Amino acid sequence: MLVSPTPIVKDLVLVGGGHSHITVLKKFGMKPVPGVQLTLVCRDVHTPYSGMLPGLIAGHYTYDEAHIDLRKLCVFSSTRFIHDEVLRLDPNRRTLHFRQRPPIPYDLVSLNIGSTPDMRDIDGAREHAVPVKPISEFLPRWEALLQRVKNLDTAPIIAVVGAGAGGVELTLAIQHRLRGHFVSVDRASMPEMHIFCATPEILPTHNRKVRARFERILAERGVTVHRESPVVKVTADGLRTATGWRGRFHEVVWVTKAAAAPWLSDSGIATDSRGFLRVDESLRAVSHPNVYAAGDVAAVDAHPREKAGVFAVRQGPPLAENLRRALWGRPSRPFRPQRQFLSLVSTGDQYAVASRSGWSFEGEWVWKLKDWIDRRFMDKYQELPAMDGGSQIPPAVTPDDPEPPQHDIRCRGCASKIGATPLLGALDSIEPFWREDVPDGLGSRDDAAILKVPAGKSLVQSVDFFPAIVDDPFLFGQIAANHALSDIFAMGAVPQSALAVAGIPFSAPEKTEDLLRQMLLGANEIFRETRTNLAGGHTSECPELALGFVVNGIADTDKVMRKGGLQCGDALVLTKALGTGVLFAAEMRLQAKGRWIDGAIGSMLQSSQRAADILHTYGAVACTDITGFGLAGHLVEMLEASGVAAEIHLRSLPRLAGALACLKAGVFSSLYPENLKLWARVSNSDVAPDHPAFALMFDPQTSGGLLSGIPESNVADCLEALREAGYERASRIGMVRHAPADGNLLSVI
Repeated sequence: MLVSPTPIVKDLVLVGGGHSHITVLKKFGMKPVPGVQLTLVCRDVHTPYSGMLPGLIAGHYTYDEAHIDLRKLCVFSSTRFIHDEVLRLDPNRRTLHFRQRPPIPYDLVSLNIGSTPDMRDIDGAREHAVPVKPISEFLPRWEALLQRVKNLDTAPIIAVVGAGAGGVELTLAIQHRLRGHFVSVDRASMPEMHIFCATPEILPTHNRKVRARFERILAERGVTVHRESPVVKVTADGLRTATGWRGRFHEVVWVTKAAAAPWLSDSGIATDSRGFLRVDESLRAVSHPNVYAAGDVAAVDAHPREKAGVFAVRQGPPLAENLRRALWGRPSRPFRPQRQFLSLVSTGDQYAVASRSGWSFEGEWVWKLKDWIDRRFMDKYQELPAMDGGSQIPPAVTPDDPEPPQHDIRCRGCASKIGATPLLGALDSIEPFWREDVPDGLGSRDDAAILKVPAGKSLVQSVDFFPAIVDDPFLFGQIAANHALSDIFAMGAVPQSALAVAGIPFSAPEKTEDLLRQMLLGANEIFRETRTNLAGGHTSECPELALGFVVNGIADTDKVMRKGGLQCGDALVLTKALGTGVLFAAEMRLQAKGRWIDGAIGSMLQSSQRAADILHTYGAVACTDITGFGLAGHLVEMLEASGVAAEIHLRSLPRLAGALACLKAGVFSSLYPENLKLWARVSNSDVAPDHPAFALMFDPQTSGGLLSGIPESNVADCLEALREAGYERASRIGMVRHAPADGNLLSVI
């Protein structure tokens, strides 16, 4: 018998990685609530801080200085991260629906998804203008805009629609950045900037002193302001205003009043006249008590305010407190925002204007103050403290069920199986790919699957099982299925069937059912793509989420690719980049950037099925997949089976983004020291460790690439075919040589 950790009984889902939610994540990381599965859903891995956007555009900040790494924050707070976009919220069934994955349930949901500029009624705006929000989408479009401008023969003419603080600040930031691309001091060759607004004056929400300062600054910078000129049409080469004025522009940037995501109104939750979610003083939806919202997406009935990042920042702590109280079944506390706040508006260069109530200041010292405030805010989320768990145990959440499934001990053996009700509930969602040679599988509910092997064919079988490498169960199911199938592809076989072995942490029955369903739906998506029948499996309660598969394939008996068969003179070809082991080890230590992990996930999700076909087409007779023993370990297995040696070209090893940076920082996977024992098989091991890519040879991979020997005459065509098929990092990494007498099968150059 085992003492059980607190079961998962409630799902708190945060939709959006805005300023309020990053505060919630950190506070829950510092003081977790046992029994709660915290999930963040966001279409971005790095969330931009709006206060530093003008500085980023102007070139004063780097990308990482102006962004918060959501994956890192999720690891810190033990939060499940789902990288996707919400398309619908169903408050009756308490489910969220996504663009690329199955729905997930929630007990409590919070929205912090920001807003977008309102372009709905402007002809051509969506097609031709560049909206500043969402900021994460604006930044790549800004980089593309910057590249287009750099390639112009003449100085660019840029229009910014919107003369609030955001529009004015962005105009001056763009102007400052673009001027850096022109060497002439002649004013005529400088970028030409225009601001359009429907109001008679700029910065209408600020006091007259601030407006006067910016009127002067804009005039000094040569910016043309078009007052009382609402834009009614945008074209590919310009715009037209309601007054009939027409102008030609290289780019039109849109920074007008905010609009809400359309799916909010469609959800049936109460919204205001502009489509924003109506919430009370505790930031809870007025129509649905299990829905909360903060930031631009929320309209606080009792305290209407303009859409500004400062309010989202201030709403973070009370939102975290009220979410925690809601989980405990305690009444919420009201939040009353400040009536006035300090506004610091930059002017493109390292100069800014301060505004509060009826007074105003300007100068370089104001920009330094703004820079200090912004950096201090970012430091709280970029430099996360080490956690030791503390001595106090916070109260646990209990489910609403009158008979909660909480027990002091959990049984082993078959008593640890997942109950029939959640098991059958999860399986009802799975539609396996049907094959004639698997007549009785998952749908039959028999004790075992029945497989048919055609005459002249061989059954190829393998098994893989490991704890979750990512916290999204659907994504984990996809990775686990890909990983298991790679053994079949490496043998040159066609996959036939799979049996699942799933370990689920102890949870309330409905949570268990959903976890299992999500994993199997992810895996089954991969199996259906590869025409593999998910024929059955076994489940058990485990300390952590884990999944594996027994996979079967069919191959022509005389065409099976084995590890033996490498020939002297063959070129060694690797189909994927290396580094998943060190990257995920770094993520656990909060030392990996979210975009690095995204790159590793993309690599693990890439099937090796097509790669295997291409390798076979170009003459491969020996092949293996690179997994836990690393490149060196699996290559040595091939060399020993073939009676040959190999020369590895370290400079040619493809590596995932961030892998070398993590190794340089002293991060290694826990299996790395064992894999490194193969160092003894490297003939020139005295010099190899000096190369930055040397450690990659011993890094354990999950769903890694295929390694094969290809005849020298076919290598160029093989690599071209692999890259055309999507294996962009496929590389020739070395040569097969005669085995030396000393038994050292590897050499590196």
